[in-house]
Amino acid sequence: MDIIRTKADLRNRVNSWRSAGETVALTPTMGAIHEGHLSLVRLGLERADRCVGTIFVNPRQFGPNEDFATYPRDEDGDFAKFETAGCSAVYAPGPEEIYAPGYKTEVIVHDISEVMEGASRPGFFTGVATVVSKLLIQAMPDIAIFGEKDYQQLAVIKTMARDLDLPMEILGAPTVREADGLALSSRNAYLSTDERQIAPALHAAIVAAAAAVQSGIAPAVAAEQARKAVLAAGFQQVDYIDIRDQDSFETATDPGENLRIFAAAKLGSCRLIDNIGI
Repeated sequence: MDIIRTKADLRNRVNSWRSAGETVALTPTMGAIHEGHLSLVRLGLERADRCVGTIFVNPRQFGPNEDFATYPRDEDGDFAKFETAGCSAVYAPGPEEIYAPGYKTEVIVHDISEVMEGASRPGFFTGVATVVSKLLIQAMPDIAIFGEKDYQQLAVIKTMARDLDLPMEILGAPTVREADGLALSSRNAYLSTDERQIAPALHAAIVAAAAAVQSGIAPAVAAEQARKAVLAAGFQQVDYIDIRDQDSFETATDPGENLRIFAAAKLGSCRLIDNIGI
């Protein structure tokens, strides 16, 4: 497995595969690799001949009081996991390869990036859309794969790629969970032993809310029931529990089709997010 540090070397490697008639998948990550990330690699290898993983902790998607400095980092361990999963290369650039001195450009996706995560974390989706657009342009894969745990992020990236005419498929991959329902996340490492016992309550609450909507309960009522259940379980704060159309992200007012429930809540020093389709 190649370790690639510059965009020039990345392009040369991808071009060499293309010249041999091979297709390429890209799995962008911020490292701290877990089974959820590796499921993206395996899906990539089902859809393409080669898969490139990326590791870049993007400073532009962290707010001033967020965890950029303490975000889990284990480059050597991440390389080993990517290699075991079958990656042909890992692109792990330094900040200067992504944001050269004098960098002035941002990519902003309006509307769908301005609710839920966008409202809770101002600037987050601008940072995501900017760095992902650059990674896609640097690598020019045939397909890029992102997890549905970050469903709103996936929608923002799909919209960005469509609107900028980027010539690759953006594919979502199912959320990978622990046996008790907790969605895998690099930030789960922040949970204490006691908090880890509480954490699955977020998923349980949105599963119950989804069932309530399916039975005919109004989405707003089901979402409020879920919010109360999460707080009662021991979470300190609920940033949002929303039921929305999963394409337009408009708030759902009645039970119906194409709905998804989204949640974000804080437990100790860890902020958990989750979503499921209804």
